[in-house]
Amino acid sequence: MNKASFLIDPISMKKPFILFLSVLLSNLSFSQESMLCQGAYWTEDEAEFFMNQWAKDWTTRSDWEIRAKVIREGMITGMKLNQMPPRSPEFKPIIHSTREMDGYIVENIAIESFPGFFITGNLYRPVSSEPFQKFPGILSAHGHGNDPRFGESVQKRSAAMARMGAVVFAYDMIGYGDSKQTSHKMPIALTLQTYNSQRVIDYLISRPDVDASRIGVTGESGGGTQTIVITALDSRITVSVPVVMVSAYFFGGCECESGMPIHKSSHHQTNNVEIAALAAPRPMLLISDGGDWTKNTPRIEFPYVQKVYKTYQAQSKADNVHFAGERHDYGKNKRAAAYNFLGHYLGLSVGKIPYRDGFDESFVTLLSPDQLRVFNLEYPFPATALQGDAAVMEYLKLD
Repeated sequence: MNKASFLIDPISMKKPFILFLSVLLSNLSFSQESMLCQGAYWTEDEAEFFMNQWAKDWTTRSDWEIRAKVIREGMITGMKLNQMPPRSPEFKPIIHSTREMDGYIVENIAIESFPGFFITGNLYRPVSSEPFQKFPGILSAHGHGNDPRFGESVQKRSAAMARMGAVVFAYDMIGYGDSKQTSHKMPIALTLQTYNSQRVIDYLISRPDVDASRIGVTGESGGGTQTIVITALDSRITVSVPVVMVSAYFFGGCECESGMPIHKSSHHQTNNVEIAALAAPRPMLLISDGGDWTKNTPRIEFPYVQKVYKTYQAQSKADNVHFAGERHDYGKNKRAAAYNFLGHYLGLSVGKIPYRDGFDESFVTLLSPDQLRVFNLEYPFPATALQGDAAVMEYLKLD
């Protein structure tokens, strides 16, 4: 069986589509043993063809929700998320190095995801003298690079959102920053990172200073994948801002994004556009640019997302900001778009960020990696921690 034959019946199609399909199928290889869709799995033209076909396959909200159920189930079973341990109400938090900055507080934090496995990062929160005040919570995920949690982009956006009035948890991908219990490209990286995102939500809403009805998520590149996946699977996310990731033809190039079969099974095929669309009708902003695989977003990806939102009468809650002259990052202009969107839908005070011909982030104090690390000589890794890919795999015993 080829990867398209269970989706389209060429006999029922008009001649132009029959010709296109025959060319398409002649150039695609498919293995029944492998359901992985990795990297640039389709060409841009192939992706557009499938998006157009899927748009014809359903018309109503109920039609979409039938398809959405299949996609969600495919994600959960494909990444074996349903085989992960029950999530505990205990977090065993390690919090230290509290520093009050200009309008925000930053702390180093680790919480236990499951016994012996820790989520590491930094907690940014507002400076407030009002007792018992509840703030929105935001998950700040990052993409691939040189320990991005310690970098300028994550620090600036996390601090800015905290100054606006949010409790922000900036957390490591596995294998990055302080999260060195496993390698990044281990076989179940996607499962671990999705489960970790669920646990970050669990932790945030357990805090007395967080409003559980206002939980946002944002991240770029691989962090954008984390953003669309956790939004698709967890209804506690109320606002989503995936940055430079959602593409019809590119499925993610790392094991943590596409190393498990979440896009295809023996009875369905989907892509990251449809996974992103599972956010509907919750507010979602797609941020794209002209220098990577999101270059077609205004023409291909976003119209499909709008079609989904229209069935919920919620088109105003889906938006796209496209920077045709920019490349693959979460730079200043992209952060500005996120601030406005998150501010509007989470009830944040965007005016608390200085604005001088654009948002002025100079109030952010950039800290060194050593200042942001959770584990060091003073705060060593817990003795109970699982160490190594094999130890974590053995503990979880996923089929």
